[in-house]
Amino acid sequence: MISSEEMAVVDENAAALGVPRKQLMESSGNAVARVVRDQANPGATVALVCGRGNNGGDAFVAARFLSEYNVHVHLLGRPETISTDIARENWDALERAELATHQVTDSTDFDLGEPDVVVDAMLGTGVTGALREPEATATEAINASDATVIAVDVPSGIDADTGESEGVAVDADQVVTFHDMKPGLESVDASVTVADIGIPETAELFVERGDLLRLDRNPAAHKGDFGRVLVVGGGPYTGAPALSAQAALRAGADLAYVACPETVAREVQGYSENLIVDSLSGSHLAPKHVPELLDRAEGMDCVVFGPGLGDHEDSLDAVTAFFEEFDGRAVVDADALQVVPDLDTGATLICTPHQGELKQMGGQTADGWRERADLVQSFADELGHTLLVKGAYDVVSDGNGVRVNRTGNPGMTVGGTGDVLAGATAALACVLDPLSAAALGAYANGRAGDIVAEERAFGLTATDLLDGLPSALWPEM
Repeated sequence: MISSEEMAVVDENAAALGVPRKQLMESSGNAVARVVRDQANPGATVALVCGRGNNGGDAFVAARFLSEYNVHVHLLGRPETISTDIARENWDALERAELATHQVTDSTDFDLGEPDVVVDAMLGTGVTGALREPEATATEAINASDATVIAVDVPSGIDADTGESEGVAVDADQVVTFHDMKPGLESVDASVTVADIGIPETAELFVERGDLLRLDRNPAAHKGDFGRVLVVGGGPYTGAPALSAQAALRAGADLAYVACPETVAREVQGYSENLIVDSLSGSHLAPKHVPELLDRAEGMDCVVFGPGLGDHEDSLDAVTAFFEEFDGRAVVDADALQVVPDLDTGATLICTPHQGELKQMGGQTADGWRERADLVQSFADELGHTLLVKGAYDVVSDGNGVRVNRTGNPGMTVGGTGDVLAGATAALACVLDPLSAAALGAYANGRAGDIVAEERAFGLTATDLLDGLPSALWPEM
């Protein structure tokens, strides 16, 4: 089962892995043609009612595979308004082959005829809301016909995720959907065929550029809508919490706060005027600070706990006491990780250990990434929290799903890159579910390192990654 948002991510990830959408469209159209052949004998009349997106493009391809039928392709709109290059190419192929094509530029001009089979390829999984014209008129004509109706991916007018419609919708007899079942199809009274169109398994496993589609921003958003992050750390070290907080800002958070001992607060503030620094009495975190930290965490969307914290007994006791009372979302890093296995907490945690820290927590590791993935998934399920285990291949799991990230390079063995990762992941956790946030955090951190390495090779530093994060997350802007 896959949602429309996840399907868009997987499509783009497949392209990143070398399987272009044009190739997927060819496979999709072929799958539709196979179902048409199952429903009608050669010589039957087939009407393909097509929108101007990739759903229509699938039907343009299908028409080429139906040469033994009397095929009529109805385009709802003008060819110059076809919205994607690959759909346009397949429309052009139909016209050059001189197949029967009809352009519907006004709903009053739509004439379905009396076909034996209708292929509904007007709208795909990414379209919601009530049908507009000419799709609404075409839908009424399809529903009034005696033809067998085959819908491409999802019946037009039906929400692929909910199965609901906001008005008229195509009443399909058969649905050909691609790659995986869509949730909304469970409530549709039609036979459903799930067609394998050649999307590799790794398009769902590896974190790739398609995952960036999750980062949608409303143009009418206000300050704070994309997250407030509190970083708790410092004492023995000053750079670590500053790196995490700055990374949170570079990864899209609106506000970044740092709570650190008063002995290092001035130094932490000196790293950037963009940080809001709150000082805690003393030279290290202690249980006496927990009530104050809980108050400060109250208005935050995510807390980062651990960068530069050190392993003082008082500090570790404070970590435990904080999470026993905290029920929000947090990224746990560095020395704070060692208390996680024994925690009794209502918080939602994303833990970011490297291999050594994972072993200290009680987890196991292996040489091959597939073996590591199985072990990480099992340990995440045991902990009840999301794990982002750093390595040449980062492995992310919440105990159910597993993602693997391959961005990054050997230059990132330099100190501080993990602090950047923790802050970036926290920013993403403000707006995404924990598994997606951790996976995309790993991708962005590694991709930032790759961007920097193109200029500086293996002489990069953690602060260089801060400038690389925006380009890694929003490469088209």
